[in-house]
Amino acid sequence: MKLIDKISSSIISAMKEKNVSELESLRAIKSALLLAQTQKGSEGNVSQSEEVKILQKLVKQRKESAEIYNKQNRLELADVEIRQFKIIERFLPSQISVEDLEKIIIEIINQTGAEGMNDMGKVMGIASTKLSGKADGKTISNIIRSKLM
Repeated sequence: MKLIDKISSSIISAMKEKNVSELESLRAIKSALLLAQTQKGSEGNVSQSEEVKILQKLVKQRKESAEIYNKQNRLELADVEIRQFKIIERFLPSQISVEDLEKIIIEIINQTGAEGMNDMGKVMGIASTKLSGKADGKTISNIIRSKLM
């Protein structure tokens, strides 16, 4: 079942349950996916990796907004954002643990022969493609930086 179909059926369920926050999150996902489908060059198709990137972007936006609201002491708005990103995360592939992520990154560093920060781009490129959808880019970057210093 395609992601857009899963989202559509979840929207129907949320409407029946009158779950406003879930409905809002699901509509945001569907809107982003439909926008990607209609963009020039997509030919009406969105690959699974593009869907994951879209969902990750939506989660990242919600997390950043929640942080800003928390800093401004607007906890009710932060709670809305947190609730939304948790709903969106349900449709993402399961994320890899930090310990496993470190092992994979050390493996990549050993394979590439990276020795310092000037090799970060090489390691980051390989790690990003290998771990696409399984880990956040910021987390990957931080671990690589700590291992190459």
